[in-house]
Amino acid sequence: FDKDDPRAQLLAFINGEHAGDAGIVYCLSRRKVDETAAWLATKGVNALPYHAGMDSATRAEHQARFQREEGVVIVATIAFGMGIDKPDVRFVAHLDLPKSIEGYYQETGRAGRDGAAADAWMAYGLADVVQQRRLIDQSDAGDDYKRVSAAKLDALLGLCETAGCRRVRLLDYFGESSTPCGNCDTCLTPPATFDATEVAQKALSAIYRTGQRFGAVHLIDVLRGKTGERVSRWDHDRLTVFGIGADVDEATWRIVLRQLVAMGFAQVDHEAYGALKLCAAARPVLKGEQRISMRRVVARPRASSRSRSAAAQGDLSSSENALLARLKAWRLAEARTQAVPAFVILNDRTLAEIARRKPADSAALSQVSGIGTAKLARYGDAVLELVAS
Repeated sequence: FDKDDPRAQLLAFINGEHAGDAGIVYCLSRRKVDETAAWLATKGVNALPYHAGMDSATRAEHQARFQREEGVVIVATIAFGMGIDKPDVRFVAHLDLPKSIEGYYQETGRAGRDGAAADAWMAYGLADVVQQRRLIDQSDAGDDYKRVSAAKLDALLGLCETAGCRRVRLLDYFGESSTPCGNCDTCLTPPATFDATEVAQKALSAIYRTGQRFGAVHLIDVLRGKTGERVSRWDHDRLTVFGIGADVDEATWRIVLRQLVAMGFAQVDHEAYGALKLCAAARPVLKGEQRISMRRVVARPRASSRSRSAAAQGDLSSSENALLARLKAWRLAEARTQAVPAFVILNDRTLAEIARRKPADSAALSQVSGIGTAKLARYGDAVLELVAS
């Protein structure tokens, strides 16, 4: 998603598709982790922070709560997740652009390990690209490492901006082929593309005419003919490109500039405070020798809060959902008594199947997937009593 009030976007995603579900939200900085977790908590989300700057006792407590309790959302830096084996994580969200496809793949892989439906969600913008470029260029690593890191970032941008199946693009990066998955956002709601040659030429011309010294905000002001102290100080209101993009709204210009970077026609110079500079590939576009198309960003339809849970639970009826809620409450109490994660008792899919089948005796309960001899002996009577009630 285009980054526009990302915390509000994240909250809408959680409330709309994963209310009450366990999830992980990744942020780049410790400060952002703390602020995001606190803000989500004020909005009714059971959110906890996790990062290396916290004292070890609190960090361990938050990790234990995430593993043992239901519906906990951990807001964390990438320090969180290694060695975590929680099968019922229903979503992984990124509020900042990851550093590479490898990192993104590893982090999103922490959701849906029980085989039920799970989501990967990310909001990013051009500022994220500036930030990542700065981290690469300011690192103490050698030039070879920086070149590799920049290439990895470019590959991730390509994945973010693709109009095709994300799974195909992802596996292609790792040298594997795949057919369209039919399940990612671009498969479910294929993005429309448009001939962006003209708007690209205008944007690239604005970069060139302003001396390749300014970032997206200033360039958009020039393109839209917006007067102001900064524009007047540099006499950019006298340029031929001033106002040539007044018919295009600000949000669209942000998307166009971001895609120009992702497509390699422009690059971000963090040493010049995020200024956009032309790449060699921009020349044929400016000269009219090459046409380009871009994806038209459209808001993805939101599912209801029940739809995701229903998908994971096999679309249970209202009475079956009520039974499932009682089974989960029993499981949580049992997990606390034993001081183990809830999924160790019985996993979500097993509870959903019990709620659907409503077994009346031990023989019927033993036919439910996930109910072996030991669990039947230990929990059978309690489960059957709940079903009967």
